[in-house]
Amino acid sequence: MSCSSCSTGKDGQPRGCKNNGTCGTDGCNKLTVFDWLSNMSLPNGAKPFDCVEVRFKNSRKEFFRNNENLSLSIGDIVATEAQSGHDIGMVTLVGELVKVQMKRKKVDAKSEDLPKVYRKASQNDIDIWQKCRDREEEIKKRAREIAIILNLQMKISDVEFQGDGSKATFYYTAEDRVDFRQLIKDMAKAFGIRIEMRQIGYRQEAQRLGGIGSCGRELCCSTWLTDFRSVSTSAARYQQLSLNPQKLAGQCGKLKCCLNYELDTYLEALKDLPSNDTKLFTEKGLAFCQKTDIFKGILWFSYRDDPSNWHELTKEQVKEILGKNKKKEKVTSLEEYTVNNFVKEEKVFEDVVGQDSLTRFDRPKKAKSRNRNKNRKKTSTRKVNQSPETGQGKDSAGKNQSGKKPNNRNSNKRRRPNNA
Repeated sequence: MSCSSCSTGKDGQPRGCKNNGTCGTDGCNKLTVFDWLSNMSLPNGAKPFDCVEVRFKNSRKEFFRNNENLSLSIGDIVATEAQSGHDIGMVTLVGELVKVQMKRKKVDAKSEDLPKVYRKASQNDIDIWQKCRDREEEIKKRAREIAIILNLQMKISDVEFQGDGSKATFYYTAEDRVDFRQLIKDMAKAFGIRIEMRQIGYRQEAQRLGGIGSCGRELCCSTWLTDFRSVSTSAARYQQLSLNPQKLAGQCGKLKCCLNYELDTYLEALKDLPSNDTKLFTEKGLAFCQKTDIFKGILWFSYRDDPSNWHELTKEQVKEILGKNKKKEKVTSLEEYTVNNFVKEEKVFEDVVGQDSLTRFDRPKKAKSRNRNKNRKKTSTRKVNQSPETGQGKDSAGKNQSGKKPNNRNSNKRRRPNNA
């Protein structure tokens, strides 16, 4: 992954910023917002919005106030206010569209507690920030070793340094509450920096790390998904999916977020469809629902005494039978309804390639065999006549065996004696 300003190196990372998909120009950044108001000028007397959106490592974004009226544009590296010291981030959005994003994320644009942008980052700030980013993998590996020695049931998934290198935030996942006080002391002694531990969920961990899903595309949480809604097993039941945890679970180990994408469509289609607990009373016996095709509106019923034999009914036919059952009337059988449902659908295949024959590239073998058979028949039907003078056979056409007609003039002439 790279953008126009970052060429790819040998290790697969961009050479320019080495952010592995989150480049400085924001061209291939995760969760990038397109500034469609950039080419529009402000009306007369209007001042530009004084807040900007700044992105830090991975997809963490925050809003800052530009009190110094700096001329900032997308891709500028700035020094921002932090709890202690300063942090280095990248501007991802400026102008009026920032106001829309703050309203969407429920951030008060008039709040006085909004952090500030100090200045544009100097080369020295960028060098310190880059050195800290290069140390993250080594420190993460060492922190995991310390956690294993202390027998802590936790997983350190990522490390994020502050821009000035004075503080590091460790993101971890754990099932239960973890007492990491001794861990913080050991890591502060080993690394010589201030430590902050922040617990995240398994979905947030997959969002930060990224990956490829079972569909073959990048994870939704690491590309465009911003909010994580709860996913229950009822979403799979409504869509008639098998409750197999290996197929329904994603990279995070939880149920896939995409189970909620089509759930509303299924719920809307199920409103006009009888439930799976529907029972039909017939004179032949009691019938239970075995299977439902939601979008086609077809239900399959079977008798209690014959569960292996299914009968296909439409939702209108089922409602008609239920209406008679409410009046305490029984239909004779399900077979009288299923007779009209069997309609053979002729499969129509479209000619995509332009030629229907699969053997169009094969050599025509039948034409040669026919010619050979004709030649054999001709040779068998020929009548061979033996000539006493030439000793060659003749067929019915008067040709000799060599295929030439005999010279009649020479053959009719009598041989003259030598004395003459």
